[in-house]
Amino acid sequence: MPRLLGVDIPNEKPAAVSLTYLYGVGRATALELCHRAGVAPELKARDLTEDELARLAQLLEQNYTVEGPLKRQVLQNISRLKDIKCYRGMRHRRNLPVRGQRTRTNARTRKGPKKTVAGKKGVKDLR
Repeated sequence: MPRLLGVDIPNEKPAAVSLTYLYGVGRATALELCHRAGVAPELKARDLTEDELARLAQLLEQNYTVEGPLKRQVLQNISRLKDIKCYRGMRHRRNLPVRGQRTRTNARTRKGPKKTVAGKKGVKDLR
């Protein structure tokens, strides 16, 4: 498996698809990287030479924020929102959806499994 910026990229996939295994590199960026480095995007990752891998790594380090630095930057941005106590920061702090989604129903991914709360007795139950 070729290694790029500390990440193993899959052998059997085309170079452009393999590059998307790096955090912060999507399909469009991967194709652009291949074009700029002079690597055929349809070439399998195992067939990349050391020179081509070095060119890709150099381009990534110089022109893109990926992997560790990008993760750190995202965490710093969220931390800044929390520190200034803006609406989005408070939503992050309370572990609720940040981008305007409804929470009366749904939002289970963000809120976790249901926590059932005992309800009031209904009118019929009073008899």
